[in-house]
Amino acid sequence: MAQIIINKQNDELAFRLEQFNNLNQFDHLQRKNYYSIILLHGANFNLKVDFSEYKLKANHMICLSPYQPFMISSDEACSGFLLNFHPDFFCTYRHQNEIETEGVLFGNFHGLPFFKLFEEKLFSNLIDQISREMDRDSIAQHEVLVAFLKVFLIESVRQKKKFDEDTVLKFTDRQSEVLQNLVDAIEGNYTKLHAPQEYADILCVSSKTLAGIVKKYLNQTLTSLITSRIIIEAKRELYLTSKPVKQIAAALGYDDEFYFSRFFKKKVGVSPDTYRKTVGFAKLEKLQVDLKKRSID
Repeated sequence: MAQIIINKQNDELAFRLEQFNNLNQFDHLQRKNYYSIILLHGANFNLKVDFSEYKLKANHMICLSPYQPFMISSDEACSGFLLNFHPDFFCTYRHQNEIETEGVLFGNFHGLPFFKLFEEKLFSNLIDQISREMDRDSIAQHEVLVAFLKVFLIESVRQKKKFDEDTVLKFTDRQSEVLQNLVDAIEGNYTKLHAPQEYADILCVSSKTLAGIVKKYLNQTLTSLITSRIIIEAKRELYLTSKPVKQIAAALGYDDEFYFSRFFKKKVGVSPDTYRKTVGFAKLEKLQVDLKKRSID
């Protein structure tokens, strides 16, 4: 049974908690305009996220950003919890200095979108508290749920960092050193350089060799790695600002606004304007400006 809170201003989902006993709702590729955190209990799962596919064993937590495409399947019995929250309910970017979710749980273009649960009891207790609070429908419910969500995200970040430290390959050989240099190169140049060959030239290796390294360590293509970083920044700008799409496109190295919009829609599933209208925090900023103008008039 799902517990749901609806945003009364727009009748859209604000916060949701659900316990599930099978993966039927995840057995097809989907994109949601809110954050999804999935706690999986079982033995073996197949997870598809963005451009990659993973085989997971034992209990895991999967962390997905708005409109991030995903699908989960398994031939075995499984269960778990699904937690959804819309950016209007809790804006992760505006709490980044407190929680560091972006780049760890969400929006990490070269990291894994999941981690193995080390201290599952912590999350079970928090889910129980969240469930009880959602049943109460009492005063200051939003504030209490945000407080619980913050603790939930903080514990998730802590366990995800530990998981990354324990499982991510250490840079002790030449190939992994090249990969780290590639990640740094993309981070420093993604607004100007979009082609795999350009990064191969920077690192003085062939594009074929570089593509092989990315596939080996990250289970991605080189093109998808570059694209992921561009899309993450585009989403951030649409999410937080009221900048015109043309300005965002130009800042990311696209002179043609319409080409950029087609590129964004192909990768995200919706246009930049639709993303901003359904996810962007900047829509609230625009509403406040409109209301201010009306009061002046």
